[in-house]
Amino acid sequence: MLAVTLTLSTVISLLFLVVGGVVGYLLKEYAYQRTATYIPTHPEMFDENGQIIPDEILSVRFENGPDDEEEI
Repeated sequence: MLAVTLTLSTVISLLFLVVGGVVGYLLKEYAYQRTATYIPTHPEMFDENGQIIPDEILSVRFENGPDDEEEI
């Protein structure tokens, strides 16, 4: 009786592991596809009607400068 219980519990555990892995993978892919088109924006980028203001947006990009530690 102990061998049957251990065998069934092992088989059921492996099945749950496989089903959970497949469902998790499918949900991850769904979440990636759903959020791929999402562009994060800030509220100050919109006008009164909820449209993005293209003229007043300022973009700043910082580049890595020369390494000051080597000069010292």
